Amino acid sequence: MRWLFLVVGTAIVAVVAAVVVVVQPFSSEETAPTAAKSAAPKPSSTQPTPKVSEFTDPCGTFDTGEKAPYAVTGYWITPTSDPCTWRSQLQEIHRVGGDTIIRIGYGLQFRTVDDEGRVLTRDGELDTRYKSCRENDMTCYDAALYELQEANPDNRIGRVYVYRTDESFGPDLFRCPGMEKAIEVGDRIYYRLITQADGSDDATCDFSRKAGSYDMILVAGSNKDSLQKLLDLGDQFGMRVFPALPLAPRDAKTPIRAATRHLGTLTTLTRRILQDYGTRFADRDSLGGVYQPFEVQMSATLATNPTLEVYADQHRIVDQELGKPILISPYLDARKRVGFGQTPKQVAEGFKALVKTGVGIIAPQDSRGTGKVGLFWPDERDQEVDSRLEPVVGESSYDTAYHGSTRDYYREMAAARQEMIESGHHVQLWANVEAFEPSGAEPCAPTGTRGKTDKQRLDQAVTMAGRYVQKIVSYMWSDFMTCGKPSLETEIAQDWQRPIAVDAIRRGRDIQDGIEVRGYNLKDGTITVQYSGGTKEMVVSAVGWLDEDPIEGELPKGMATAWVPFDWAQVPAGEWVKVGVKLPSGQSSAEPLHVRIVT
Repeated sequence: MRWLFLVVGTAIVAVVAAVVVVVQPFSSEETAPTAAKSAAPKPSSTQPTPKVSEFTDPCGTFDTGEKAPYAVTGYWITPTSDPCTWRSQLQEIHRVGGDTIIRIGYGLQFRTVDDEGRVLTRDGELDTRYKSCRENDMTCYDAALYELQEANPDNRIGRVYVYRTDESFGPDLFRCPGMEKAIEVGDRIYYRLITQADGSDDATCDFSRKAGSYDMILVAGSNKDSLQKLLDLGDQFGMRVFPALPLAPRDAKTPIRAATRHLGTLTTLTRRILQDYGTRFADRDSLGGVYQPFEVQMSATLATNPTLEVYADQHRIVDQELGKPILISPYLDARKRVGFGQTPKQVAEGFKALVKTGVGIIAPQDSRGTGKVGLFWPDERDQEVDSRLEPVVGESSYDTAYHGSTRDYYREMAAARQEMIESGHHVQLWANVEAFEPSGAEPCAPTGTRGKTDKQRLDQAVTMAGRYVQKIVSYMWSDFMTCGKPSLETEIAQDWQRPIAVDAIRRGRDIQDGIEVRGYNLKDGTITVQYSGGTKEMVVSAVGWLDEDPIEGELPKGMATAWVPFDWAQVPAGEWVKVGVKLPSGQSSAEPLHVRIVT
């Protein structure tokens, strides 16, 4: 099913705005944006359903049921050569409530060839991946040049690019089949594309009329299409898949930026691949959209970053050829001690710049895993940072280390999103909570020092961002969710029923003052309020009400709303109050909400 875009009000914003009219508001740190007049596009509220309860294939028998649905419902995965690995991963992800897969991809690379027409690495060595590409006892480069010069002796190949993938493509990859072709060598298929340097495609495919300089893109693919397999698995498990667009070549002097001089060739490759997708997969329920893998930092100066020119170009092609959402996951950096650290307001400006490139889903990395942003409340600014952050920001207070907390940044981005919606743009805000720590005694990834985190810290990240977003995803499943003993996956499976509160507001009901809490696993819960007058516990089923399926749009999957009576007049004005949820099992929310009423 294609993702439907519904025009609805922003639920949480609307509720808070209504409260402001009748009661004293919370402090500015916890005040939501004004009520929405229109809303951004969103996926259909009806998720694809698994085809069967279980299925069997050469990799074994797999069940498609959810066992421990968690607040995080999407994960990044990496390519793999083992055909059974993805089957196992998708089953594991679906068991903990995952319904979205985002695939890491590959990059387009500019290369040179030697005197024998062999593709070289960027270090000038023979690239063995392309060594076996031969036609009529010639290298693929020499064969392409020969055929071009057969058409016109003055034709030449000006630049050579390579692109590796584990996908295979259909005939729609080719614009000029007489000059472009697939060369099958063993279990690998090479796709030879001959393109114009400016990114255009000559409708005549006449290479003889006028001599020209052409770019050659040599794609090293597979005779087994990984995307087809992922989409089939997505159908089986009722999940959506976001394959990666080709990653743009990086600027040699500033690698964090895309090199726009290669934009024409990148445009051609992107268009060709998406034409192929459009023909073969456009109507597949499991194809949720595409992922833009070139990361940028959210900053006030992002609009001047040349990478956004690449974004806009690729995103325009996605809209033309596929008509599905583009997902991007930029990163945050809130550190005060680095010159490029950004405030929440500056990040909001970066959000607006990204929206203008045509992106449909922005899932900013919460950057807690890298230590670039901290998880803390306004009344905790003077506390010492979590010791796991010290490798990045040293021994310091949160206020000394960071311009703001995760919650501050997502609040400002939610306000920016609403502004863009009202100006006619369509975009969703997701949260990408990083499921790792800056370092660990036993690093999880094959390279680097990043180590395992725990579910308590992941719950805390969900608490901080969950109020402002439409979905929560995590980087990433491979390595970070499965490493260590117990693994984070195991912790979730054992502790998935623990409540997570993401929002608490003062809200009256009839003539009673009260408190409304939003979050996960609130059924049979007791709302706890801690303040200077003591601790109050209110059983929702006895004195309040619970809505497990709120009708408001734009709430993440699994979120519920609870209300209990509470007299806020007994709380001194300006005092910070801690609001939590606990269950009869003894499980309580790992991170209480910090809220206050101001005069």
